[in-house]
Amino acid sequence: MVDRRDVASWLEGPNAQRPGAETDYPGRRLGMPEAGPGSVGRFGRRLVAILIDWTLCQLIAYAFTGAGFGQGRSGSWWPLLVFAIENVVLLSTLGSTFGQRLLGLRLVSLGGGRATVVQVLLRTFLLCLAIPALIWDRDQRGLHDKAAQTVLVRL
Repeated sequence: MVDRRDVASWLEGPNAQRPGAETDYPGRRLGMPEAGPGSVGRFGRRLVAILIDWTLCQLIAYAFTGAGFGQGRSGSWWPLLVFAIENVVLLSTLGSTFGQRLLGLRLVSLGGGRATVVQVLLRTFLLCLAIPALIWDRDQRGLHDKAAQTVLVRL
């Protein structure tokens, strides 16, 4: 006989932990550890890292062009351009942007090792569109990471 404990109640949601079920965590399906080095970078770290990067890019754009900080002019695209250049250059050479490095994150390819330049270019393009980065899966990978076959992991 089926008991209420065998199925998640509507309050617990479809991903509720069922008795006897294996513990699920972000990165488990990718063969990554649950915590520590090599585990998937969680949302809070990624959010703070991108805020640091965006702020730095705004400051750089403002210093060189006087544009930035949402002035509503055509020059407001400069911070996004600086952000894209920062991502492409730093991710393809060092594996981390400034914000990611500060928060102990790095970008890796799902195939193992450093992400290729093509992966970084695709990921950066989709990240600059913003919407793909706001939609993610159970492994906490945004659509930009899924399309590029990459993942942000902890150092």
